[in-house]
Amino acid sequence: MKIVDSSNRRAVRALLSPERARDAATDRRVAQIVRDVRRDGDKAVQRYARRFDGFEGALEISKEEMRDAAAQVPRPVRAALRAAARNIRLVAAKQVPRGWRLRVGSGITVEQRVVPLDRVGCYVPGGRYPLPSSLLMTAIPAAAAGVAEIIAVCPRPAPVVLAAALEARVSRMFRVGGAHAIAALAYGTETIPRVDKIVGPGNRYVAAAKGLVAADCGIDFYAGPTEIVIVSARGPAAWIAADLLAQAEHDPDARAVLITPSRTLAERVAREVAAMLPDSGPAKASLRAHGGIIVTSSLREAMTLANASAPEHLVVDDETLARQVTCAGSVFVGPWSVQAAGDYAIGSNHVLPTAGAARARGGLSGADFVRQMTVQRVTQAGLRRIGDTVMTLASAEGLHAHAASVSVRVK
Repeated sequence: MKIVDSSNRRAVRALLSPERARDAATDRRVAQIVRDVRRDGDKAVQRYARRFDGFEGALEISKEEMRDAAAQVPRPVRAALRAAARNIRLVAAKQVPRGWRLRVGSGITVEQRVVPLDRVGCYVPGGRYPLPSSLLMTAIPAAAAGVAEIIAVCPRPAPVVLAAALEARVSRMFRVGGAHAIAALAYGTETIPRVDKIVGPGNRYVAAAKGLVAADCGIDFYAGPTEIVIVSARGPAAWIAADLLAQAEHDPDARAVLITPSRTLAERVAREVAAMLPDSGPAKASLRAHGGIIVTSSLREAMTLANASAPEHLVVDDETLARQVTCAGSVFVGPWSVQAAGDYAIGSNHVLPTAGAARARGGLSGADFVRQMTVQRVTQAGLRRIGDTVMTLASAEGLHAHAASVSVRVK
């Protein structure tokens, strides 16, 4: 891995704030796919599924097929799915906001009502690796929030993914992926029902499609390649190297960076990475193009850089550094809080904002699957109490009909 000094601002910017240029060609292709699915429904979905996914057979996967596939999954794997699901369910239930009712003043009350979404769509990638964990991380929080119908889509679901679908209690599952799956979920087809919100990670076509349909259907966020930033002064070097490699193996575009005030640690980690690095594959491509180590003048500077980058995953040495974190999708504290455990079984969600989006929001949670509505109740006496305030402000804005709608009641 390359080692750069924090004084080299261009190199630091390249590692921590790489430009995420939209691919115009991808956007055009995705726009065409979305238009076709909106117009032709199942016919377009099946055409694109055959072209891109090798699809044949029925779009919908029956519960019987799920159960038959799950029976092929080794028992220890099924037990691991259950254990992970339990922890995810516990955390997600805690995240769901609670309703409340407040007496603002005499005759005036405001209520916050929390209502689950009616139907959500969970996208599960089916590319380089089967990802049952992504199904658990999207469907279980929806169920914990009380969503009545959970639709899952996956282009080539392996038996372990179908076992996860049963564990997560999805309502229906379809053998479809890519931009055509996102369009089907957003607008509905003869077979695939329209959903209120689409969640889950995917490739650049999925991300582009989610961005395109976001005006008509809720989405979690526009997700890019995965990221990890580690801030450490102590090591152990081999553990840090292993964490960098673990994240890099996801994708050739993944970003894996260590920020440290210790040049000695930087050099040790670089040697460990070189020793562990496979001869080929996404990890090697990722670390060559997007990986690196930044040597700073202090831990304070290291944390400043980490917060400025707002990484998807941020790993820090201890609680002192953890208290300084202001921008990150998910934070892992101490050498035993290995980030890979968060991908599977801690209970926290691994669907997280990337490319600096953590400046505005955190990861997927139970709160993403509810509507929060305010309900106002004002009595005659209450309206008289605030009437002058309302009429004065409305008149100041030139909205005289607003003021009149109050005055007709109170005068």
